Amino acid sequence: MKRVFLLLFIGLIVLTGCKSESSQNVQEIKQDKIRVIIDSDANNELDDQHAIAYLLFNGHVFEPEGITVNRTQNGGNIDEQYAEADRIVRLCDMHSKIRIYKGASGTYEEIKEQIDKPDFDGSEAVNFIIERARATDERKLVLLPVGKLTNITLALKKDPAIADKVRIVWLGTNYPDPGEYNFENDTSAVNPILESDVEFVMVMVSYGKARGTDAVKAYLSDFQEKMPGMGPQISDPVVGRHGGEFTCFGDYAVELFEKFHGNPSSRPLFDMAAVAILKNPAWAEPKEIGAPKWVKGEWIDQPDNPRKIIIWENFDKDKIMQDFYNTMENYRLPG
Repeated sequence: MKRVFLLLFIGLIVLTGCKSESSQNVQEIKQDKIRVIIDSDANNELDDQHAIAYLLFNGHVFEPEGITVNRTQNGGNIDEQYAEADRIVRLCDMHSKIRIYKGASGTYEEIKEQIDKPDFDGSEAVNFIIERARATDERKLVLLPVGKLTNITLALKKDPAIADKVRIVWLGTNYPDPGEYNFENDTSAVNPILESDVEFVMVMVSYGKARGTDAVKAYLSDFQEKMPGMGPQISDPVVGRHGGEFTCFGDYAVELFEKFHGNPSSRPLFDMAAVAILKNPAWAEPKEIGAPKWVKGEWIDQPDNPRKIIIWENFDKDKIMQDFYNTMENYRLPG
């Protein structure tokens, strides 16, 4: 009888040790993941959708805490931006785990004096960003805006204390040249971040130049060959923004490309490239600069500015696109 109790006691110790080791392993895996909120004008064109799917399909790298949306010039009102993000989350079979929050329709300049009101424009997304930034976690929260900066700048305005808890990685600007869609949709949201102490990375777009994400192109022929059937198959079909029903992201991706205005044979996946270099910084070149400022329609360089930011350029487009297609085929969902 004593021997039986001894064996049971030893077994209990072994099981307890295994459980403790397992919990430790889970915690280590969690600590390796990047906490992230992607902020998107999801219905603008077709790169936002692929950025969201690529993020969700890299569940071994990212720990997505939610998605916030905003309205820009294209893609309709905030409800249409929300609806497209919802389609992608459903097609990625993550609807029960990833929530979407409606953000700003207007600009930072239009909204900033209203942030003490309970229902200011963008309040749902802004309050969510602040809540997650303040969550107890040793890891910084990465804010990944791939549209205008409005939601992010409003969150910092409402709660400046979150500045040391977040890292902003923004797909935007043609710096040092003027222009670029995300930038121009709210230029008033840029200088407050450049003048703050928050960790800030600008992922260059640089239209027409090899150094920017404009060079990270997908080709329609590749999509038609590689994307059909990619991603998890869901039981409840999703109606696409052009109509039709879809049960996986890959099929919807092909239609988005085929029905994109102008019928292009290739299209940059700007926003997806921002997610890619967050996943693997070796796929681009970082450069530290003194934070510039935007004044009266032009960039003013400030090389001696003690406030430093990072810009990312010269993207390895071949490796990024190769990883994109590999991720579509071998997706790993979060959780």
